[in-house]
Amino acid sequence: MKTVFVKPESVERKWFLIDAEEKILGRVAARVASILRGKEKAVFTPNQELGDYVVIINADKVAVSGNKAVDKKYHRHTGYVGGLKTVNFEGLIKKHPSSPLELAIKGMLPKGPLGRKLLKNVKVYSGPEHPHAAQNLEKIEL
Repeated sequence: MKTVFVKPESVERKWFLIDAEEKILGRVAARVASILRGKEKAVFTPNQELGDYVVIINADKVAVSGNKAVDKKYHRHTGYVGGLKTVNFEGLIKKHPSSPLELAIKGMLPKGPLGRKLLKNVKVYSGPEHPHAAQNLEKIEL
């Protein structure tokens, strides 16, 4: 078999819209990560950016099952000694409504330069409004 290298300018990239209201956090993140990588395309290559763009609305209304709203913890470090800060899902979604979804998607993308590049192709908004109407978004149901 020959390895096929696709020129990025020859790939047609679409824009998708996902409404995350009352959808499970992990299921939304997994579907978005798959679209960003381009795994649903016939020309998928693991080391190239061939995926589509995704706009997510109502990220503040995303759901988690069980007791995860209280039990799920998010950690960050300030850089100082003893500077580990921990907040649960409820606290994070109150302070930064789109953050839990962004962090879940980031965790499902490859680490390194490719993952950071792919993360720029997702736009997460906490409300129903977004400034991407000109891109002719295709709505995806989960």
